[in-house]
Amino acid sequence: MNSTANAFGQGAGNEGFDARRRRGDGIVPEQIGERTISMPPLGEHTAQGVAGLSSLAWADMGEAEAFPEHAVVSHQTRRGHKTLWIVLLSILAALIVLMVGSFFAARAYFQDRVAPGVSFGNVSVVGKDARQINAMVNGTVQRSTITVSDGQGKTVKASLRDLGVNVDTHATVRALIGAKGTNPFNRLNPFNHATVPLSATANKLTAGEFVTTAFVTPGDRAVPSSIAFNNDTHTFTVTEGKGGSIPESEPVNAAVDRMIAQPGTPATVKVGYRSVDMPISMQSATDAANQANARLSAPITLTAGDHQSFTVPAQTLASWITPAGDPAKGQISLQYDRQAIADYVANDLPNELNRKMVSQQDIVDSHGKLLMTKVPGVDGVTVKNLSAVSGPIYQALDGGQGGTLKVDADVQAHDVKQTVSKYHIVVDKTKQVASVYDGDNLVKTFLVCTGRSGGDESDSGTFTIYLRYRTQDMRGLNNDGTPYLSKDVHWVSYYNGGEGFHTANWNYPGIAKGDPSDNGSHGCINMYEQDAQWIYDNCPEGTLVNVVGNQPSGPVRG
Repeated sequence: MNSTANAFGQGAGNEGFDARRRRGDGIVPEQIGERTISMPPLGEHTAQGVAGLSSLAWADMGEAEAFPEHAVVSHQTRRGHKTLWIVLLSILAALIVLMVGSFFAARAYFQDRVAPGVSFGNVSVVGKDARQINAMVNGTVQRSTITVSDGQGKTVKASLRDLGVNVDTHATVRALIGAKGTNPFNRLNPFNHATVPLSATANKLTAGEFVTTAFVTPGDRAVPSSIAFNNDTHTFTVTEGKGGSIPESEPVNAAVDRMIAQPGTPATVKVGYRSVDMPISMQSATDAANQANARLSAPITLTAGDHQSFTVPAQTLASWITPAGDPAKGQISLQYDRQAIADYVANDLPNELNRKMVSQQDIVDSHGKLLMTKVPGVDGVTVKNLSAVSGPIYQALDGGQGGTLKVDADVQAHDVKQTVSKYHIVVDKTKQVASVYDGDNLVKTFLVCTGRSGGDESDSGTFTIYLRYRTQDMRGLNNDGTPYLSKDVHWVSYYNGGEGFHTANWNYPGIAKGDPSDNGSHGCINMYEQDAQWIYDNCPEGTLVNVVGNQPSGPVRG
């Protein structure tokens, strides 16, 4: 059995293996030559596997030859290491998948929301959407008050609007949602902080006027020369100022700047007084008025679609222009109200540019030939992306050049509806006849008497029959203002307001002679009974009527 033993790495002279000792079910390490080998106890399955090797004649082998320890140890160690690596790699892969998934989920969630690490004033606004931010900005602006006192018992509490601050809510919302840029790693990093101020412009002129009015009596206060829009002249005009006392404006202006940067927390400032000459000169105010009027004279026209346009009224432009400047420096300038422009574009501009689609209504003959376009078609227009036009309007106003700006719009092409008119009627005033055609073929010709000369002549033009009566009482006024009544008029077919075809049995002589100058109607087409009935029976509503020719000065038939 030496060959078998040698195959397991055990020689015949290695009695050390036979000298091993057992303690319970374990195998105690024994010194074999210069090596120490430790083996776990044989398990149930291992024992069964060994017992099945009958061909090796275990009975003839020594115990040392039966199971080489170092082979089992090596095999189980390699299997254990492999399993450990598989577990570790699986955990690592799961963590990577979880992290990548969380990153993309966070990026999608914060795409239209305020990113981590962003604050507004002293408040964190992380995760809020545009609607929530809009409400928060409005609430914060309302809480942003400045109490001004003069140390002599006078105190006034002012809002930002009172002090001339023009807050652009939409721009503030956009700044909050867009804070920290578009880089997703930078945007989602909660340790990268950003504080967003109000998007607003301060007006020192308005702030100075408010505080001066609150603290100084009219007779004592200094008044800067000013400009204002005059609704009667539709221009900016100048009012001259005067010297006097004013509160010091620097503390108030500094408080306003701090409030814009960190809104939401009320502030208190103290001011003193000083005497000054006219804070803003008449000449400076006149220059500002001229600049404002130049902008009113530069139209801003907005177009949508191919044919829809609207020019902003001068009075609306004027409402967007606000005098600004710094009275302490004698300066007056112009500001343009971004928020007012944005509100106008959102709320009023659609009413000026939107247009419902109007179907074109054509009248054609029985062969499909166009006889008349009764109602011209109009494409429908619905403006969109309105926020994109507020900036260009502001720039056009600021630049003073005006211009034509295109507004994005969805255009609905009009459709065409056709009404078939088998017949069309031509009334010739020159000949005093009405001819009925089917296409180009003459079907009937009737003798008529048209409207009387001198104010009642039948209107020339192209019309359609729109209303009919078998019998009607006709009422109206004569040229002298007296009323008339024609009872039981038969076979009435109106085509142009109160003008129509009808029986006129009281005017058969005028019809026979074709004499509207002496026997004409109040504008209608007088006909014999049977002729008016033919028109009524054969020419329904929508039938085309052309009235042509010139008014005769006398009878056209003998």
